[in-house]
Amino acid sequence: MKKGLIFDCDGVLADTERDGHLAAFNQMWRENGVNWQWSVEQYAEKVKIGGGKERMFSLGQDEDFRAVFAVPEAEDAWWNIVKAWHKRKSEIYKAMVGSGAMPGRPGVKRLAEAALANGWTLAVGSTSALPSVEAVLRHVMGDELAGKFAGVFAGDMVKAKKPAPDVYNLAAAKLNLAPINCVVVEDSRNGLLAAVAAGMACIVTYNDLTQHEDFREAAIVLSDFGEPSKASITVTQNRTAAKPLGYFSLDDLEKVLAYSQP
Repeated sequence: MKKGLIFDCDGVLADTERDGHLAAFNQMWRENGVNWQWSVEQYAEKVKIGGGKERMFSLGQDEDFRAVFAVPEAEDAWWNIVKAWHKRKSEIYKAMVGSGAMPGRPGVKRLAEAALANGWTLAVGSTSALPSVEAVLRHVMGDELAGKFAGVFAGDMVKAKKPAPDVYNLAAAKLNLAPINCVVVEDSRNGLLAAVAAGMACIVTYNDLTQHEDFREAAIVLSDFGEPSKASITVTQNRTAAKPLGYFSLDDLEKVLAYSQP
């Protein structure tokens, strides 16, 4: 049986949303002389929209934003501005990743190494742009392990972003994986819904921006994967036979997969 472990990127591989994407958006606007900054609270709402360009595009309907920036009436013109902003924001973000400012989340690399050594196919499925996803993957996993990922599937490869299942459907098709033999790691409700809609079991490792979201469909919900030396994870929901003892192990991963089997 060919088994797949598919990681979301932002908030799963690293805590990139608050300290990476948000900071990059705000720096980009400062550079462009736009008198606008997202607060952490505002951005926590915006992350519910899949994709950075889509998050900015939604500002076209925001009265406060329109008070500080002349949003074009023509949708195409507004999209062109958003795409130019997003290009610069992505450059800023990749520089932040390269600086080492956002370390990988606890246990992510350890679990990926253990799964790979035991025959699992590794992949990433994200709503972010491909260059940003690849930068985070290399930073968190290292070049050698990142090079062993069978596929990196990003938001610009599909028509509909999460909570639509498109990116996970694409991953399964391209890697010849049966959805029932896949486990997805997500951090948000949108990602969880995408995984479930694709017919895949989902582990949620929440973060500061998503910890209060509804994860009722998840197989198991954890604070993070943890490390054996620390043994400090919190399990807030568990519908599987997995019994993490302070950290999430390969055996726990196998039990999550078994939970989804008929």
